[in-house]
Amino acid sequence: MEQFDFQNQKVLIRVDFNVPLNKALEITDDTRIQAALPTIKYILEKGGAVILMSHLGRPLKKLNDDGSINRARFTLNHVVPRLSEHLGQAVAFVGDTVGTAVNEAVAALNAGDVLVLENTRFYKEEGKGDADFAKQLADLADFYVNDAFGTAHRAHASTTTVAQFFDTDHKSFGFLLEKELLNAAKVTNEPARPLTSIVGGAKVSDKILLLDKMIEFVDNLVIGGGMAYTFKKAQGGQIGNSLCENDKLDLALSLLEKAKARGVNVYLPEDSIIADQFSPTANTDTAASNEIRADYMGLDIGPKAIEAFKTVILDSKTIVWNGPMGVFEMEAFATGTKSIAESVAAATKKGAFSLIGGGDSVAAVKMMKLDDQVSYVSTGGGAMLELLEGKELPGVKAIKG
Repeated sequence: MEQFDFQNQKVLIRVDFNVPLNKALEITDDTRIQAALPTIKYILEKGGAVILMSHLGRPLKKLNDDGSINRARFTLNHVVPRLSEHLGQAVAFVGDTVGTAVNEAVAALNAGDVLVLENTRFYKEEGKGDADFAKQLADLADFYVNDAFGTAHRAHASTTTVAQFFDTDHKSFGFLLEKELLNAAKVTNEPARPLTSIVGGAKVSDKILLLDKMIEFVDNLVIGGGMAYTFKKAQGGQIGNSLCENDKLDLALSLLEKAKARGVNVYLPEDSIIADQFSPTANTDTAASNEIRADYMGLDIGPKAIEAFKTVILDSKTIVWNGPMGVFEMEAFATGTKSIAESVAAATKKGAFSLIGGGDSVAAVKMMKLDDQVSYVSTGGGAMLELLEGKELPGVKAIKG
């Protein structure tokens, strides 16, 4: 991007402004807006006019009762005041993504102006990667910049197809997307060792490819969250009412065998915080993870597991973390996830490189205000997962050609 001359040029930027909104339709976390600012400001400083496009939510899956789009809920106009505040200038908005009104708004832009287009997902053509829709977007600008890492794994019109209408001298990554790729590469390309991957979350099925890929290059694999109980049961343990994918027991054993064959140390929680119901007010106890009584379920890792995981993490030089250790949304079952976050921050302070790979892990480090004490917090959950799984992201491939 820094090789291009943006003076008096119109630049179409795909950003990820899919921000969370409360019931009053107020932004509750503007991290994604702030993450896009360096790219936007750079192009403005170089004399360009900026046209921003993004999605917000899934409007076509949450239609009004009459089948119409809930524009009041999903309009990108919600982000305009906050973006204007961050940029220190007025930001224009047009209530469509393509068409006459958009063309007129773009034609009126001068160097230094910023225009936000309406939600790309108001059009079904977006999700289909439709070429005609993408061409209408491409015709708005002289350059295309993709800075939306969070959607780089989607082959949508605004993330992938649009790039085909720009030659290599007129399309590039933005600073955020480039930073995401570089930080992922620190884990996947010749990382400092020992390399530890911490994988949590509810289901093995959600993380099969990640676990399989990680076993190929990590030194330590720490497994927590609900998925740990599928492994425990596969090993013959008694897990009570804990979450378990019974159709994945053989898969769990094969992953453990593959890890053993490759010399990878796998750490499962020795003990768990158990509860008699899935509730913040449940009766709780501590038990060995393979000896959970029939009427209880494991909802967090226990104190022995925390200490064992902490020891591994503090001895690591590279750490990638994806997924919580328990139901951290409930205070009674948040200790494990909080302890892992603190351990990752402590290891980072000692000199380790730590990548928080999106999703609930990000929510956990932010909740604890530790996001500035780890090396990098990814803005894309699914995209980072696919990158770590070894997949080529469509939005990345479209720029590289």
